[in-house]
Amino acid sequence: MGATKTEEFTVKQNKIAKYSKALGHPARVAILEVLTKRQDCMCGDIVEELPLSQSTVSQHLKELKEAGLIKGTIEGAKVCYCIDEKEWDNAKLYLSTFFDNCTGKGKCC
Repeated sequence: MGATKTEEFTVKQNKIAKYSKALGHPARVAILEVLTKRQDCMCGDIVEELPLSQSTVSQHLKELKEAGLIKGTIEGAKVCYCIDEKEWDNAKLYLSTFFDNCTGKGKCC
């Protein structure tokens, strides 16, 4: 497999891509919506809210955690998930700045 050459792009571009990838599946968006409505949540609680299996939810939680949008703390045999407030604020800033700066100025085709 070829190299992605992410080092050829700016930190800002890489962060926007990381957040976009994390938001790139409706299940992950739904998980984030569940987590923003609650202070914290166990994986089983999220499974009860969504039409997905536990293993599928766990995989999506892993992606969101790798992107930094959520964090998890171990409580016994379970992991309690919540929004990572600092990274969440960074994501909002990067994405809103990106959309604000990429407005269509001029005529397209």
